[in-house]
Amino acid sequence: MAGLRRGIRWWAAAAVLTCVVMLIMPPEVSAVRYIVGGNMGWTTNVNYTVWAQGKQFYLGDWLFFVYDRNQMNVLEVNSTDYDNCISDHPLHDWTTGAGREVVPLNVTKTRYFISGKGFCFGGVKVAIHVEKPPPPPTYSPQKSVSPGLLNSFRAQIFVPVLFAVAAAWDSFLLRL
Repeated sequence: MAGLRRGIRWWAAAAVLTCVVMLIMPPEVSAVRYIVGGNMGWTTNVNYTVWAQGKQFYLGDWLFFVYDRNQMNVLEVNSTDYDNCISDHPLHDWTTGAGREVVPLNVTKTRYFISGKGFCFGGVKVAIHVEKPPPPPTYSPQKSVSPGLLNSFRAQIFVPVLFAVAAAWDSFLLRL
């Protein structure tokens, strides 16, 4: 019976803590992992310009290149080498030989990726513009006649939850 009481107390404490954390923490923007080329991956017959259109690439996001490791590679180049498909002196060779390369987007700028070995001339290249994430939404204060704790949004949720947890806690204490 004592084990059950401890389990119930733990659950009640966890529920209260969860509610408090949800009320206090602002919404966060989470990183996104993009598979370059979608379901097709890093290969021929994909228009990577069209694939990248409409996507917002932010600091902290990741590019995931999936390709045939025996034929292709992933090279980061400058804009001139990107335009002319020159792979002789890349800024970074992301190729590890596994055919699955993860590239962190950790700098705000346009980044250029090509596949050497002649595939760039077939369109296996993509330019990604990396931006800072948008600022979190701002919340305007509620207009009320008498400002106070009970008129705020958090209080409208927190106070009933607090009373419910207190009532549950009280009932468990009475059973002891």
